[in-house]
Amino acid sequence: MSTTTRRIATVGAFSLFAGAGIAFAAAPASAAPVACPALPNQTSVTDNCSATSSPTGTSAGIGDTKGAASANAKANGLSLAIGLGGGKATSQAQNFAAPAAIASGPGAIVNLTGVKPGLAIGIAGPGATVTVTGTSAATCTGGQGFAGDFQTFSGCINFGQGPIQLGNR
Repeated sequence: MSTTTRRIATVGAFSLFAGAGIAFAAAPASAAPVACPALPNQTSVTDNCSATSSPTGTSAGIGDTKGAASANAKANGLSLAIGLGGGKATSQAQNFAAPAAIASGPGAIVNLTGVKPGLAIGIAGPGATVTVTGTSAATCTGGQGFAGDFQTFSGCINFGQGPIQLGNR
């Protein structure tokens, strides 16, 4: 394994664990989150989360009884999706991309796609929709949300009164 590959794997693993820690800290006490980790060439599925990994990808989904999460890591991808309290998060990664989608609250939706090397994060609160395509500017609509995408060097933030675009547009 090359030094670059080890560095990417280390950063990716740290990102997954950090995101999982945030999700567990933010989860309501009454709805215990369930994790679905999928190491390379594995699939993990429960009622509220799913994760699928290619032979060179790693993914994890975390969902509670009201939320839903779906993570899919294709070739050389690292994918994390966390859906809590009615939130729905999807994350797809390939080509050394590492998107982390976190949706918390009723009507929160986060859809992230990683198609080229780089990190991406999307966080949505109740009623918000956050989208990262990896090829166009990130979008934040509805309620409170945030996105940062190092694939396109774009981002957005929404405090509930309309989105503010960040970086490339």
